[in-house]
Amino acid sequence: MRFTAMNRGQRGKLAMAAAALSVGLLALTGCGYVNAQQTSQQYAASDGTRADVGPVQLRNMLIVSTGENEPGRLIGAVYNSSSKDVKVTLKGAEGSQTEVSVKQNSYTLLNDSTDAATLSTTGGKPGSLVDVQVTEDGTNVSKSFKVPVVDGTLKEYESYLPAGSTPTGTPTPSETATTAAPSEGH
Repeated sequence: MRFTAMNRGQRGKLAMAAAALSVGLLALTGCGYVNAQQTSQQYAASDGTRADVGPVQLRNMLIVSTGENEPGRLIGAVYNSSSKDVKVTLKGAEGSQTEVSVKQNSYTLLNDSTDAATLSTTGGKPGSLVDVQVTEDGTNVSKSFKVPVVDGTLKEYESYLPAGSTPTGTPTPSETATTAAPSEGH
């Protein structure tokens, strides 16, 4: 007669294998329970930053400028989720400010197709973060948030430099003429 029942040693090995498998599966599937889900955290997935003030949402905001005490152009998007037109005031360093109008339930893109939203002084060197205070006129709610300053060294930002600005590292026409003149005579 053949005996097919497990002996005590085999049952113990099977129980240990099942326990190890259970612990392994628990460890693999428990990661989502212990760690925060990245998709539940909001963040700016771009060069710019974001802020919400009342019914106004600012997205991908940044300042394009050649220097700390130079004018800086704000670029990004301003959304208005209210049922009335709003005027948004953006205040930078040393009292510089600009205003952006946004129609009800609409948005304004601060790019080539709109009037430039320019601050008279940037307040920070390219590569730094500066404080910008945003106020929505309907509710008089204000919020200060950090905005990165970039320059025209990247081609995609060069066209946004305020009028009369020269990108960092780009020679002005007079510098080009003076450096070219001596080499032509040799």
